[in-house]
This record gives sequence, structure tokens and C-alpha cells, in this order.
Amino acid sequence: MTAGRAGQDSATPGGLSTVRNAARLLKVFRSREADLGVTELARRLGLGKSTVHRMLTTLVAEGLIEQNPRTGGYRLGIVMFELGEAVRVHLDLHAAVGQVLGELRAQTGESSQVGVLDGHEVVYVDRLESAHSLRLFTETGRRVPVHCTSSGKVLLAYLPEARRHAVLRAAPLTALTPHTITDPGRLADELALVRRRGWAEAVNEREIGLASIAAPVRDINGEVIAAISIGVPLARCTVMSLRRLAPTIMEAAEAASRRLGWSPELSLPMRARKEG
Repeated sequence: MTAGRAGQDSATPGGLSTVRNAARLLKVFRSREADLGVTELARRLGLGKSTVHRMLTTLVAEGLIEQNPRTGGYRLGIVMFELGEAVRVHLDLHAAVGQVLGELRAQTGESSQVGVLDGHEVVYVDRLESAHSLRLFTETGRRVPVHCTSSGKVLLAYLPEARRHAVLRAAPLTALTPHTITDPGRLADELALVRRRGWAEAVNEREIGLASIAAPVRDINGEVIAAISIGVPLARCTVMSLRRLAPTIMEAAEAASRRLGWSPELSLPMRARKEG
């Protein structure tokens, strides 16, 4: 039975072996040669030319591979460049926020984290836990809804309008507590407030008794790519006390942004050039 299933995977276009071979094919291009033909790729992979050609056709359609119109050979496509840039940004982000998170936790005594947008969810990519015995437990890598977290509100607020609408259309505005904002109009007002004041809060929206406050992290082009936030149990901190920490969160976010090459002096001219 096992042997039969392995053979089925090899023969079925959607089988795991097909995915593995496609991954192997992409890795061949790490040699950085200008382009490679079907025959050479088949030789290096130990696969039939018809199999390689079918994989190439699919990968070209997805933008992962492109064909050189002059030579007929194949090379990595623009989507692979975009994926590489996304990896680089996340690596840069980790390097930029590490020290800043430590300083933020030291200043506030609270759990501090960095979240990024993935679809209609926030993923926490870095986190330092509070030293208090009563604290939050949100693991690095955990996904949370975008509409009821301070990080999610920041990331939504600074998206281009068309993309923000697309994310919200896909996001189920689920009521996790009686305080969760589920009305699109009310959420739009909340996001406008975030843009005006430069920070977001979420109080009892994802879970009763929990509150958080967040500010945007920008890359060298001034684009918001992440949010720095702190989260606190309301049993230890009032909402007013939390709001008084907003300038501290904004300073931490600005420090991380500067580590990524952002400068407030340059961001306005850059935006003007883009809009023009």
C-alpha cells in the first residue's frame, strides 16, 4: 500500500513529489546562470524533458519562472524577486526591532511585540514577555484577527485605500467580545483616528481583560510594514494609564523605523514623488 501511494504521488500532478520536483527545479537557478534550457534542466534534475516542460509551463504562468524570448531558455521570474524582497524585509525587521523591543519592555515593564500583516491576520514575528507574574501569553508566530487588535488597526490604517478595502472584504469581522468593532463604518472611523494621532488601541476587543496599544514601523520608503505594540492585563493597568504610554510606543516605533533607513525628513518628498 505504501509503495502504491508513493507511485501515485509521483504520477499525480498534485502529488507531493510534483511539489518537491518544482522546488528542486527552482533551486537549480541558484547557480545564477543567465538562463537554462529544458534539456539542461532535465539532465540536472534527472527527470524527463516532458515532465520538466510541464513544470516550467506552470511556473511561468505563476510568474516564478520566465522565458527569455531571445534564447528560449528559462530564468527566475519577477515573483521570485518579490518573494526574496519579502524575506529580506523580515530579516531586516528582526535586526531593527530586537534592541528596541528590549528597551520598550524595560521602559514600560510590559510585554512588547512586533506584528506584520499576512492576509487579513496579524502575525507576531518578535516578542519579549513581561517580567510580571500576571502577564499575557501570545506566542511568536501566532495569528490574530486584524480588526480587533491594536497592531491590526495600525497595519490597516496605513494601507493604501484600495488594498485596505480588499483586506476588509476578506476579513470576517467576528465579534470575539461585546466590545469588538464589527461595523465597517465604525471601524473606518477608528482607522481614520489612528492615522490622525499615529497610534491605535484595542481594549477588551479580542479578549475581556486585555488591552494593547501600537504604533507603525516604516521602511526606508516610508511604507508601514509592521506595528510595535505592548499588551497588558487590565487587572494591572487602567485604560488611561495605557494611553499615557502612547508617546513611548511611538518613539520605539520611530527608533525601529530609523534602523530600517526611514527618515521623517525624507518621507514627505518620497510620498510626493509617488503621488506625482
